[in-house]
Amino acid sequence: MCFNTMHFAAPQNIKYHITEKKMSNTDFISYSFIFILGLVIGSFLNVCIYRIPRDESIVFPPSRCPKCGRKLSMLENMPLFSYILQRGKCKGCQGSIAVRYPIVELLTGVSFVWLFSMLGPSAVFAKYSVMMCILLAVSFIDLEHKIIPDEIVVFSIGAGILLNIIARDVTLLSALIGFFSASGILLLMAIITKGAMGGGDIKLMAAMGIFIGNGPILLALFIGFMIGGLVSLILLIFKIKGRKDYIPFGPFLAAGVLISGLFFDEILIWYLM
Repeated sequence: MCFNTMHFAAPQNIKYHITEKKMSNTDFISYSFIFILGLVIGSFLNVCIYRIPRDESIVFPPSRCPKCGRKLSMLENMPLFSYILQRGKCKGCQGSIAVRYPIVELLTGVSFVWLFSMLGPSAVFAKYSVMMCILLAVSFIDLEHKIIPDEIVVFSIGAGILLNIIARDVTLLSALIGFFSASGILLLMAIITKGAMGGGDIKLMAAMGIFIGNGPILLALFIGFMIGGLVSLILLIFKIKGRKDYIPFGPFLAAGVLISGLFFDEILIWYLM
């Protein structure tokens, strides 16, 4: 099969800032700020991850210990460092704080720095940072509760449309087709298998199709299936999961969306070579 011309909608503004120069003081300050910003937003993501599946407000009441209900002080609300200083325990009831809290905060901070190193201070960086936050929240909620909340899906659709207009890296047509393409495949699978594919996964891929466009979302679906299949096989081999056990698919789809969204062009060129 010969490919003469192929046109897929992929992020066109992604530029990899690879340099041999040593990091300047300005660079250090910028990366430090981005990392701290990521930690703070990661702390907010923890609130979303805990409260949204429980149908609680993410604004009120203020942060509190989930075990004793005590309102947390400003020091206790410090992302990552408060967990370390308190040795993973509440200062009031001495109950253990879930390790998910520092993991989410650290992942968000590191992810922001990683994206910033590739995309620089740009609208595309802002767009992919928001997408990263959505994917992190979805992954941890799905792992714990085995659901992908509609509230996050609706927010994702609105955010994707707005950020596409600002970043101008995905065309309107590609976003529109992307909304239906991968989600349509999952919907068809759900119908054929009588519910083996969750509705949350279908809606997530529809929203992410707006974010990254038609070509990348189809590749994201393929990558998600590949990663999910490999991980499931490993879990079965080591008898961590049984053949009839439910394995959340959201995190695998999230990984596929991130990989395809950022590296679609590179993967396509590698495949066609």
